[in-house]
Amino acid sequence: MGVWFNKDDYVIDLKRVTVCFLIVYMAVLVGTDQDFYSLLGVSKTSSSREIRQAFKKLALKLHPDKNPNNANAHSDFLKINRAYEVLKDEDLRKKYDKYGEKGLSDNQGGGQYESWNYYRYDFGIYDDDPEIITLDRREFDAAVNSGELWFVNFYSPGCSHCHDLAPTWREFAKEVDGLLRIGAVNCGDDRMLCRMKGVNSYPSLFIFRSGMAAVKYHGDRSKESLVSFAMQHVRSTVTELWTGNFVNSIQTAFAAGIGWLITFCSKGGDCLTSQTRLRLSGMLDGLVNVGWMDCATQDNLCKSLDITTSTTAYFPPGATLNNKGKSSILFLNSLDAKEIYLEIMHNLPDFELLSANTLEDRLAHHRWLLFFHFGKNEDSNDPELKKLKTLLKNEHIQIGRFDCSSAPDVCSTLYIFQPCLAVFKGQGTKEYEIHHGKKILYDILAFAKESVNSHVTTLGPQNFPANDKEPWLVDFFAPWCPPCRALLPELRKASKHLYGQLKFGTLDCTVHEGLCNMYNIQAYPTTVVFNQSNIHEYEGHHSAEQILEFIEDLMNPSVISLTPTTFNELVTQRKHDEVWMVDFYSPWCHPCQVLMPEWKRMARTLTGLINVGSIDCQQYHSFCAQENVRRYPEIRFFPQKSDKAYQYHSYNGWNRDAYSLRIWGLGFLPQASIDLTPQTFNEKVLQGKSHWVIDFYAPWCGPCQNFAPEFELLARMIKGKVKAGKVDCQAYAQICQKAGIRAYPTVKFYPYERAQRNTWGEQIDTRDAKEIATLIYEKLKNLQNHEKRNKDEL
Repeated sequence: MGVWFNKDDYVIDLKRVTVCFLIVYMAVLVGTDQDFYSLLGVSKTSSSREIRQAFKKLALKLHPDKNPNNANAHSDFLKINRAYEVLKDEDLRKKYDKYGEKGLSDNQGGGQYESWNYYRYDFGIYDDDPEIITLDRREFDAAVNSGELWFVNFYSPGCSHCHDLAPTWREFAKEVDGLLRIGAVNCGDDRMLCRMKGVNSYPSLFIFRSGMAAVKYHGDRSKESLVSFAMQHVRSTVTELWTGNFVNSIQTAFAAGIGWLITFCSKGGDCLTSQTRLRLSGMLDGLVNVGWMDCATQDNLCKSLDITTSTTAYFPPGATLNNKGKSSILFLNSLDAKEIYLEIMHNLPDFELLSANTLEDRLAHHRWLLFFHFGKNEDSNDPELKKLKTLLKNEHIQIGRFDCSSAPDVCSTLYIFQPCLAVFKGQGTKEYEIHHGKKILYDILAFAKESVNSHVTTLGPQNFPANDKEPWLVDFFAPWCPPCRALLPELRKASKHLYGQLKFGTLDCTVHEGLCNMYNIQAYPTTVVFNQSNIHEYEGHHSAEQILEFIEDLMNPSVISLTPTTFNELVTQRKHDEVWMVDFYSPWCHPCQVLMPEWKRMARTLTGLINVGSIDCQQYHSFCAQENVRRYPEIRFFPQKSDKAYQYHSYNGWNRDAYSLRIWGLGFLPQASIDLTPQTFNEKVLQGKSHWVIDFYAPWCGPCQNFAPEFELLARMIKGKVKAGKVDCQAYAQICQKAGIRAYPTVKFYPYERAQRNTWGEQIDTRDAKEIATLIYEKLKNLQNHEKRNKDEL
């Protein structure tokens, strides 16, 4: 594979970065009395839930409403509120961990807070309920697609109906614990997630299962109704056993390695109720079959099994169904579904133990999820994990365990020094990934499914791609770091899109400290692309989409890295019809770092229209001073050359996102569309022989002003095939009235058809230039096909 990165683009000077980090670190030490984690009394490893709980505890104690005589109450509360606002947000938390408060200079949230009553009654409604899992946007999709059944409550903290439901939702969660997962999403914190899921009222209750559409609950909000609705979606089959099906049913299940839980109903004693049987069937789905037998009608069969009174028993695979086999049968004394479920789960066999001698061979022929332990297997304490075998069956993943105390060299080679689990991808011990998430069923399921189908591998000194000819993306991380754990699923998604172009690996800096020090890794996560001697650090958000954009930009750079020499050649001495946008930046400047991915995204949309460059003012300080650059970032537009002196326009807008910058830049380009009058509209559009797309606008209309540069971009995109025109509806109201224009801006397409001209035009609702162009080309293609058919018929 060829080298596809430009050597001059974004190469990290590791010594400079080290000095920069030291300066920032010293500034943080001087500028803050106490860090945010200490203010909330949490560690850097704390989860979002733990941070919310800690903040709530402090809020109830320190709130100014409760401390009216404390003159410092307001300022003290602002400090903990600011700490919470930063640490609850994944991106802000990473910036804080890396740069301290200096890294948050462009985000000064936390200056407002709610009343004490809000924190007491509305804040973190379900944080103290172990049966209810509060999901955020990062873990939501992985959870509901894990294979388990989820019932999720989307709520808003200020919604009275949500608070009315809360006690019932808690009771319901306890009632169905083990049958399905109960979740909650705070739409106050995760508005975007709730919008994406179509939530427009609170509370909204949805059932989720992988592979099926979400189902909304519309019934009354009683516990009984919620249980009834949930049970409709639980997979539960209870078989009535009798002489005609007993032997075949037992043998078929045993052959598949599945045992039977049977309740025998006789005159004496108690057997399980039909509702309890259904619940157990759902809880044990795929693990154990559930059946019942009426000994009043099956008297001989019950006697042959030595059943004389109502009883419930678990028959493991291979159990002998007579008096001699009673030692292997588990008789259950409880009538409670949860107690019976736990007892059976504890009695199910543990995962297969692999030996050091056969490990490489076993891992080379199948995909495996392996639990590594040192002596005693602590994971056996969680019976829920035994569901993994069933839930991962369709993924063709085998489940096993390996005792590192029996073969420490094997685990050492894999960089495993403490109990953990890892996915092996069918290539022996070469391709594997260690799990760093929560040791709970849904998180492990999501990890296993993602990992076997992605191309991320665990790295160490032996396989680190320092001198590899192929490009690698390496994530330097620490398992205790929440933003690091959140990034890992996004890397897996990105790796699937770039398979064959870029390899992905992760390096645990708590295990390989020396290797991380060698590359001057100062904060986690630090994501770097290695391409032989070139190193490129990723500074964007933790999403697969932005990682893919970053890689695309390295492969096909949209921004030209300028030097004083190339600036003079390409910008100062540009051709008469060329225009440039240039970002003057410094690597240590945080707003510059935030701008860079937006700048690249903008540049990709302006290809062929505006040249886009950037110049490093730390490296070329004298040149930037000569160009009178006094702040960073400084964004300048260099228009088409004229007889005037050296000219540029500086960007003074508030927003530095790709869209705003793009609109600003396009606004300087000469008009490509044609301004139409009533006469020219009639002659050229309605009676002419060309295709037209028209922007009907009003000069006072804000959305029209925003759309104008986009329409100019469209005019350039379709030039030569379709003409673009503009009609001022304030100056020529009669044209717009005849055209049926009722809102501004309105875009209409007027295709030229030989038979007749559509005087009303065809309205186009989108405001994106590319989408409009695509729609127009589709319409032209359909028109061409229609004319061809008419010609053939003649």
